[in-house]
Parts: sequence; C-alpha cells; structure tokens
Amino acid sequence: MRELVLFGVGGVIGFIVDAGIVQLLVSGPGWNPYLARLLSFLCAATATWLFNRRYTFKATRNYSLRGEWMRYVFAMCGGFALNYAVYSTLVFHFEIVHRFPALGVAAGSLAGLVVNFATSRFWIYRRRP
Repeated sequence: MRELVLFGVGGVIGFIVDAGIVQLLVSGPGWNPYLARLLSFLCAATATWLFNRRYTFKATRNYSLRGEWMRYVFAMCGGFALNYAVYSTLVFHFEIVHRFPALGVAAGSLAGLVVNFATSRFWIYRRRP
C-alpha cells in the first residue's frame, strides 16, 4: 500500500511536468499537441523515475543508473500507449482539449496509471530472492 501511495505522489509530479510542458509548448510556440505530448512524456517519465527511484522503490536497485532509466522509460511506454490513445482521442474530438491539452493529459494519465504501476513494481523494481 505504501508503494502504491508513493507511486501516486510520483504520478502527480509527473502529471504536473507532463501537463505543464505540453500546455507550454502548445500555447507558447504553437507546437502540434500530438508532437508536444511526446516530449512532455519523456520529461514526465524522467521526473517520475527520479521520484520513484528515490522514494517509492528505494530498497530495490537491480540495474545501473542508466540501465534503470532506460528500462523505466521503456516500461512506461505501455502505460503511455494507453495514455496517448485517450489523450489523442480527446484532442481530436474536443476543441477545448485541443486548446488546453493538459485536460487530455489528465484523462490519459488516469488510464495509464495501473499499467505503469504494474510494470514498475513487477519488472523494474521487483524484489529478487
């Protein structure tokens, strides 16, 4: 339960990074919301990895720093695929989400949460005998 709560805290941090960057890129320089989301995901995945490595799964170190980051980002791609599908659907169908893509990030983040926790807990930070 502790890990799930801390993973949720990391998720909130990731959401703030993700939504902030995508909104900034779309509203400021006028990036395409679909492309902006790819960059914001990478930034958010890195932020959540840093948090989860330090707090959520601190007792488990199975890989080198670089190896762990690469596995973590790869593992988050499963949740991101679901997340991005929800996000893209909302951006495409609703003008308000196209203008304010942070709304789509929120909906997509909820969709990907379970997949991301499972891949983190049972692959990246699994306890070895």
